[in-house]
Amino acid sequence: MIKILLIEDEPGIQETIQIALEADGFFVTIAPTGNEGLQTLTNEYSLVLLDIGLPDQTGFEVLKAIRQKFQTPVIFLTARNAEIDKVLGLEIGADDYIVKPFSPRELLARIRAILRRTQNPMNSEQNSNKRIRISLDKKLIYFNGKTLNFSPYEYKTMELFFKWPGRIFTREEIMDNVWSEPEDSFDRAVDTVIKNIRARFKEVDSNFDPIETRRGQGYGLKETI
Repeated sequence: MIKILLIEDEPGIQETIQIALEADGFFVTIAPTGNEGLQTLTNEYSLVLLDIGLPDQTGFEVLKAIRQKFQTPVIFLTARNAEIDKVLGLEIGADDYIVKPFSPRELLARIRAILRRTQNPMNSEQNSNKRIRISLDKKLIYFNGKTLNFSPYEYKTMELFFKWPGRIFTREEIMDNVWSEPEDSFDRAVDTVIKNIRARFKEVDSNFDPIETRRGQGYGLKETI
């Protein structure tokens, strides 16, 4: 069973999240303060949901303490929607940021997306074949020995495809895994990213296309290219 630690002081939000997550098969432990959360967290937990406005310290301070010992994925929960808060949270090590009020469905989608990434780790470098290489440390993709100029969304989409070569992802699955705020984007944004990825490879080899398209289903990385 996947264990999630919820560090949140508002009883109503605690109850809503716990009911939604446990109905979906997760095991939830609740800590109402930052200190209690830090004392509770162990490597047995797969993810932390962390409120920024805690009674004893800020969620930013809690996250800094978490990162001194753990690499557990953390999603910030907050009523603050200022861009500076989002940037700060992500810069100090948060994996995602969700603004209250949010629906349980949205929260579950964010959780599943992060768990899919973190529970299927890759080596720092992985090859699709001799022609394509991805460097996770540098966040770069190489083709025929040349570095491709990918945007962040293009790179993250290719990183997702590298994890499961041959698997076809729906547009919704790609957005859940790649977009930081998938609910604010449109399905056709995925089509644009795929088109751009193809163009990057064709700049090096006009006959090369590593992306498989299945009409009505989605996209993926060809197993044999």
